[in-house]
Amino acid sequence: MAFDRYVAICYPLRHSSILTNSLVMKIGLVILLRGCILALPYPFLARQWPYCKTNIIGSSQCENLSVVKLACADTRISSYYGLFVLSCRIGLDVFFISLSYIQILWAIFRLPSKDARLKTFGTCGSHICVISAFYIPTIFGSLVSRLGINMPLHFHIFISNMYLLVPPMLNPIIYGVRTKQIRDRLLRLFTPQGTKVFSPGGGS
Repeated sequence: MAFDRYVAICYPLRHSSILTNSLVMKIGLVILLRGCILALPYPFLARQWPYCKTNIIGSSQCENLSVVKLACADTRISSYYGLFVLSCRIGLDVFFISLSYIQILWAIFRLPSKDARLKTFGTCGSHICVISAFYIPTIFGSLVSRLGINMPLHFHIFISNMYLLVPPMLNPIIYGVRTKQIRDRLLRLFTPQGTKVFSPGGGS
């Protein structure tokens, strides 16, 4: 998405020729392969530990860290590898997203008029909100689980559910609010009957 915004703002006339269907498929394949390669060692590492405690994990999902915590052995290798995966996955994503937005901001500030700069920056606002809605709960949930912060079990479960449920739930809301027809429909829904709603361009 960051690359799409970068091409759309920095090379608007070449967007369709640069961001072709084949390129999008290749990018998706690379992301899929990266996830599979990074997650592949998890079950092998978890399998080698002896388990002598309860078989009930403290999570609503079968997360690798929750399973490893049940082991009766020194599981630092799994913890270190989990931190490595977290830094690779989120660190690389944040790096490339930041790199894209540095180029985007550089292109925006070179636009001649203030209105053009505001309008162009507004097209990136939804994407920034989606990024924040995904990465902030993910980072927070991962750090809370790994650092062993003294919090109740139900709070850990709540956090793990939030970073899986909140981002996809907010996605259509964030992008839908930018659509004029949806905004007008929401205004009519929440405006008392008989009250006129005036659009910025005038009229009712």
